[in-house]
Order: sequence, then C-alpha cells, then structure tokens
Amino acid sequence: MKHQFNLQYFSQEKTEKATPKKRDESRKKGQVAKSADVNAALVLFVSVMFLSIMGGWMGERLVHLFTNSLDKNLLYDLSESSIAKLFGELSVEVAIILAPVMIAAMAAGVLGNYLQVGFLFSAEAIQMKLERLNPLSGFKRIYSVRALVELSKSLLKIVLIGGVTFFVLWTERDTYLRMSLVNIHSTLPVFGGLAVKMGFAASVVLLFLAFLDYMYQKYDFEKNIRMSKQDIKDEYKKSEGDPKIKGKIKEKQRQMAMRRMMQEVPKADVIITNPTHYAVCLKYEDGMDAPVVVAKGVDIIAQKIKEIAKENEVVTVENKPLARTLYAQVDIGGVIPEDLFKAVAEILAFVYRIKKKA
Repeated sequence: MKHQFNLQYFSQEKTEKATPKKRDESRKKGQVAKSADVNAALVLFVSVMFLSIMGGWMGERLVHLFTNSLDKNLLYDLSESSIAKLFGELSVEVAIILAPVMIAAMAAGVLGNYLQVGFLFSAEAIQMKLERLNPLSGFKRIYSVRALVELSKSLLKIVLIGGVTFFVLWTERDTYLRMSLVNIHSTLPVFGGLAVKMGFAASVVLLFLAFLDYMYQKYDFEKNIRMSKQDIKDEYKKSEGDPKIKGKIKEKQRQMAMRRMMQEVPKADVIITNPTHYAVCLKYEDGMDAPVVVAKGVDIIAQKIKEIAKENEVVTVENKPLARTLYAQVDIGGVIPEDLFKAVAEILAFVYRIKKKA
C-alpha cells in the first residue's frame, strides 16, 4: 500500500517539460514568459536616443515657445474665446515638440512586447475573474516567493540606477555649478546633454537588469507549466484516444471484417487449401479479367473457411504451393497474378466439370 502511494505521488509530481499542446493552451490564455522591465528599458533607451538626436530642435522650439509666451501673450486680450484659442495653439505646439519622442517610445513599447511574445491577443487574459477579488488569494500573492523576488528587483533597480545617475552628476558637478553664471540659451544644451548622459547610463543598467529579469520570468514560466507524467498520459488520451478504447475499436473492426469475409465464402467457386494451414477462396464470373480472392486465412481461420465451404457445398481443392503463393501475394479482393493464371484455370476447369456432372 505504501509502495503504491509513493508511485502515485511521483506520477503526480510535475517534473516533465510542457508539451506543445500545453504551451499553445497557455498562450491562448495569455500566459507567456514576459518581463515588463524589457519594455521599460527599451522605452527609456529609445527615448534617450531620440532626445540626443532631436534635443537641439526640441530645445529651440521650447525656447521659442517660452519667449513668445512671455513677450506677446502677456499683453494678450483675454476673453472666453481667446483663451480657448490660446490654449489650442499652445497644445499644438507642445504636441509637435513632444511628438518625436512619444512616437519613438510607443514604437519601442510595441517592439518590446513583440520581441518577447510575438503577436498575441488573448481575450481570456482581460476577462473579469471573481477569484482575483478573494482576499486570501491576494494575501498569498503578497506574501509569496514571487513577491519577494519582485521586491528584491525593485530595490536593486533603485540602488543601481540611483548609483549610476549620481555618478554621472558627480563627475559633471563642476559644469552644472557654473550654469548660474550664464544665460538660459547656454544652460539648455548643457542640462540637456547632462539629462541624456544620465538617461543613457540608466537605460543601459535597466537593459541589463531587464535581460536578467526576462531569464527569470522564462524560468518561472517553464516551472509553472510543467506537467506530471499522469498529465502527459491524460493529454495523450484526449488527443490520440485511450489506447484501450482504440484497441477495442480495432478488435471490433477486425471482427466485422472477418464476418464480411466469411459471408463471401459460400459465394466462392473453389477453396484452395494447404490442406491444414492455408485456405484461399477464389471466385470467377463473366466479365471479370481474372479470378478474385474473396477470402483467405491460416490455421483456425482456414479451418473455419473449410467448415463453411463444406456446409455450402463449395468445392475444396488441395494444392499446397498454390495455396501458399496465393495467400502471400494476393490480398482479399485482389486479382490473381498472370503467372498463376494457368494453374488456377486448370483448377476452375476441374471444378466446373464436377459441377456439370452434379
């Protein structure tokens, strides 16, 4: 009993890799190996790159916007319609300034998702599930190994990114401390360059952490979709059918085919036997190109064929070589080969003479 329990325990332990079918089912549910840090890192990196390329143009448009606002809009005739017009103009200008970076960030986010999971839309992943509102499940998620891993990741990101950005600021401290002595046109490129340096350093660190997080998410995903040996057996039964049931179906089909074959024995013209091991039933009618094998068998089946032939007064002829050759070379419903025409014709002629005398 104890041995049986141990075997059952090990059969239920999830130690096997997931099958392709299980992976497809998990993907349809939206369960895939995906790291949110990869998206964040790509968005930050691409945004910083675009800021370094478009920063000069964006800075000029921004300075122009402030200058125009302080120079002309202070004397603007305020009214309900003019405020709406002014707000619309400022919104369009801000949108134009931010558009390159925003479009690049959105494209980077889409690319991050595609690189990880490809094209995937799962309606099941966004369905409302009441078990998500269960407080007990919520506490389990909060106080779990995964929650501790996420907390550790967050602390590590804060420490590393904070340390890298502080290092960049510290190395450039002399430069930005002198910015109070120059005008705004001179300070913008300096602070813009400093922001790009910090952003680039932070994005490189975040990309490295995102790679590590993706590897962990992949490991955790593979662990969660593991299957037990019993799961694999059950899946095989569902997809391929229970072997026992398939065996019974095949046995049933074989029995039905045997009955159909035995029904053809009384219609045969002659039974060629071994005489004990082989029995082959031949039939020939007008319009046929050659005689046809309508039934055949060995041992027990051969004896059954001979019994039915005797009951229905079908002529039985003993010819050991011919019986063996016909059994080996011709399937049921098949026409005899040309090299056997003469031997079979002689037997049929003999049979017809017997029937004629009868």
